[in-house]
Amino acid sequence: MSLLDILTIRARAGRQTLPYPAGPVTLPTRFRGRPILDLSRCSEGCRSCSSACPTEAIGFGEGGLHLDLGRCLFCPACTEACPEGALRFTDDFRLAARSRAALRVQRDEPLQVASLEGGIRHLLGRSLKLREVCAGGCNGCEAEMNACANVQFDMGRFGIQWVASPRHADGLVVTGPVTEAMRGPLLSTWEAIPPPRLVIATGACAIEGGPFRGSPDVHDGVGDLLPVDLFVPGCPPHPLTFLDGLLRLLGRLGPAPTR
Repeated sequence: MSLLDILTIRARAGRQTLPYPAGPVTLPTRFRGRPILDLSRCSEGCRSCSSACPTEAIGFGEGGLHLDLGRCLFCPACTEACPEGALRFTDDFRLAARSRAALRVQRDEPLQVASLEGGIRHLLGRSLKLREVCAGGCNGCEAEMNACANVQFDMGRFGIQWVASPRHADGLVVTGPVTEAMRGPLLSTWEAIPPPRLVIATGACAIEGGPFRGSPDVHDGVGDLLPVDLFVPGCPPHPLTFLDGLLRLLGRLGPAPTR
């Protein structure tokens, strides 16, 4: 195949990069994003949704029904179990949050990511290098993080890149529940990143252990080991969820509008 043939094929393929954030994006029909909890449909005393949840992400307390996105695997078990349709998943991929507490949602609550403070935002906002550590993950989150750099999502157009050495990085992306075997390598990687530096917990496992939470072989995520600047929920999180949270953290996008 000649160079002319290759260029012709590429020209016919057209632009493959999604128009995000300038334009709308089309997500798969089976995509499950931000949940909506309709408390008016929740029957008093009914606990079918929480009983069906494999990670105890759904609970009842002050204010009624709530869902912890940090534990949620975004499986359809709760929606299938609820006889009244009190829970449903939308196609809103904007799920990231600055604090762990913000991932506990009730009703119809869009999540907001506040940007970093002025000094560090100015330093990292135009060019951000990230080192990813798989701390015992299943490779689901890792595959989605790789996809962030492909032609469809192309995070390089925002000045964000993966790097091989932590000494070249500005931040650490953690996936997996942090097994005991990976605890040391994770902390060593963190120490090798020059300050100021970010920590991004990506996926339910990195946030709070996911389906492995409570196992004696894992540390239930990275939160008790390192200071987390951004939580990106999902199992695995969609590349747009990761990019949207990161760009808002860097002040590259404004507050997320309601949909």
